[in-house]
Amino acid sequence: MSQSTSTPTGAESPSGGRAPVETFSYDNHIVRAFAIATAFWGLIGTSAGLLAACQLFWPDLNLNTPFTTFGRIRPLHTNAVIFAFVGNGMFCGIYYSLQRLCKARMYSDALSWFNFWGWQAIIVAAAVTLPLGLTTSKEYAELEWPVDLAITAVWLAFTVNLMGTILKRRERHMYVAIWFYIATAITVALLHVFNSLEIPAGGFKSYSIYAGVQDALVQWWYGHNAVAFFLTTPYLGLMYYFLPKAAERPVFSYRLSIIHFWGLIFIYIWAGPHHLLYTALPDWAQSLGMVFSVMLVAPSWGGMLNGLLTLRGAWDKVRQEPMLKFMVVAVTAYGMATLEGPTLAIKSVNALSHYTDWTVAHVHTGALGWNGFLTFSILYWLVPRLYNTKLWSTKLANYHFWIGLLGMMFYVVPLYTSGVTQGLMWKQFTSDGFLQYSNFLETVIRLIPMYQLRALGGLFYVTGIVLMIINLYQTTRAGRFIGDQTAQAPALNPAVKESPKLGHRWLEGVPVTFTVLTTVAVLIGGLIEIVPMFLIKENVPTLSSVKPYTPLECLGRDIYIREGCVGCHSQMVRPFRSETERYGEYSKAGEFVYDHPFLWGSKRTGPDLHRVGGKYPDAWHYNHMEDPRSTSPGSIMPRYPWLLTQKLDTNVIGDRMRALRKVGVPYTDEEIRNAPQSIESQAQKIVAGLAAGSITNAPPDREIIALIAYLQRLGTDIKAEPGATNPPPAVTAQTR
Repeated sequence: MSQSTSTPTGAESPSGGRAPVETFSYDNHIVRAFAIATAFWGLIGTSAGLLAACQLFWPDLNLNTPFTTFGRIRPLHTNAVIFAFVGNGMFCGIYYSLQRLCKARMYSDALSWFNFWGWQAIIVAAAVTLPLGLTTSKEYAELEWPVDLAITAVWLAFTVNLMGTILKRRERHMYVAIWFYIATAITVALLHVFNSLEIPAGGFKSYSIYAGVQDALVQWWYGHNAVAFFLTTPYLGLMYYFLPKAAERPVFSYRLSIIHFWGLIFIYIWAGPHHLLYTALPDWAQSLGMVFSVMLVAPSWGGMLNGLLTLRGAWDKVRQEPMLKFMVVAVTAYGMATLEGPTLAIKSVNALSHYTDWTVAHVHTGALGWNGFLTFSILYWLVPRLYNTKLWSTKLANYHFWIGLLGMMFYVVPLYTSGVTQGLMWKQFTSDGFLQYSNFLETVIRLIPMYQLRALGGLFYVTGIVLMIINLYQTTRAGRFIGDQTAQAPALNPAVKESPKLGHRWLEGVPVTFTVLTTVAVLIGGLIEIVPMFLIKENVPTLSSVKPYTPLECLGRDIYIREGCVGCHSQMVRPFRSETERYGEYSKAGEFVYDHPFLWGSKRTGPDLHRVGGKYPDAWHYNHMEDPRSTSPGSIMPRYPWLLTQKLDTNVIGDRMRALRKVGVPYTDEEIRNAPQSIESQAQKIVAGLAAGSITNAPPDREIIALIAYLQRLGTDIKAEPGATNPPPAVTAQTR
């Protein structure tokens, strides 16, 4: 087993000839900056999550303002945790380890700092725009087009810096951690660019170029693999570096690390469709996603075992070192999450789990355990070394470990209970064949104690982060920062050639070839899944009765997106008897051909809305948005009183309809010109409907009118009554 590959020392000198020893320095300034940002945003992101968790059982915490509702706080929380906390942690670990593995300073200090300040600017932009309701609604990709462009620029700078450092390295062979860094840089760029293709319709408004089923497939190709290549592969690279370093032992198996890497990056990219089982996605795509998801267990557990078995003979050290305690739990959580994920991708399990809190518990097993604990581990190991001192308080770090672990348990166990409870209650029938819990609120009320326990777990977890920040701050005060750390290493002698025999050992010495093969491996699955969806017409048939949204409905849909309603409500009735009895006719692919973006959702905190059109009178929707408890006692939905008072901005409709036409919605020039008159006419009809429900003071130019128009349109193109078995309308040969 090669020492240079089995341990993260990078200590290999070229054989043959004596290369001159060069003196250089590692840049610790950039590492410290990212470490500070990691701790800061970790506290902010988890605190926002704690607020969102409390809002689910204490609706008054929505504060009756547009900027603090659950629908806007939740995407703020997910973006802060994923891109601010984990993102900065990833950069921190990579910038530290890459320099030492390559025996070289980063390729460009300027690019390093552009990466840092650009990333912080993106995070601040997210913290401003998401509470303002400026969102695409696409999960983990909510940021609007100007921020997407900034992300592309910053990620390009990071990738150039990464590859430039690898190319100027003083080590011939790339250690396993670098393989995962390369896969991360390449794949995240591909995912972000293709999922974020959109047509601007204003300064912070855009529409996805994809519609309906196609948009859903591309989004979850991105969403699933954002988890894979932003939350997993870079952290696996960090595990392969920091775990052996802290344990002072070589990685258990070099060959297993090869299987882990190539198996993971090839299989992971196929698995996105398992988020769309039993939806309107074609069956072949669903089955493909399920099969490859199950296959993921093998490489994922190979990596977990490689990490844990590295600690053989070091368990006394684990008991003494808080950093290793965090690392062991992190790697174990990775193993549990990567076993549960494929399990949830099995159709029979997914039929129960999807749209429930089970999925939320699964995600947080990975986020809190794998990403959170591994980040804490790295910070506890890194900061004392940056300041040439010891950790201020091992006891306080141990307190953090046990409080954080307790917080995880209080978080995920109640949510697993909640998820199974939801799934079973939604599907329960009486002996007479009727839904036992026909009122959706019956399930919501049953879950409130679980939400309270989940919030308690979140409080413990946040408390642990506070203890860590205090500990690390005191550590920095006790030491002296080493900004430019002097190092020496022999220059890489280009005259010394590797054996021409091909093999992985050879591949580790040719980074360009390695990067090309990595790119090919991750592209194959995505192309095989996505290309047929755009080229085979039968995959997305058009229903002759489905028409584009009217101008007023279009504005109402944008308000629905702005308020984050998709975070709690799905728009996808699956072909289960329990769902068709509750909601109506199951959803068809052709119903979504004008939906830019798709709004199928991933969680039902409230009922599905795809067939809500015409189910309630206009006045019910008006009262429900003003105070949900007035129409649905026990509801945990926020109030939206500003919708009744804020004036509807109709000046934007022309730009928005033109943008939608560019992505395929067949609006004519005449329809765009007459949009103001169409809005006024339809608004007057809704006002008349409100008056019939004893609401006589509703002006026609308020946002609530547009939202009601959109809600009353949902599902009416082919609407059937709940429990009906009417066949869908004829499918035309046309496709959009």
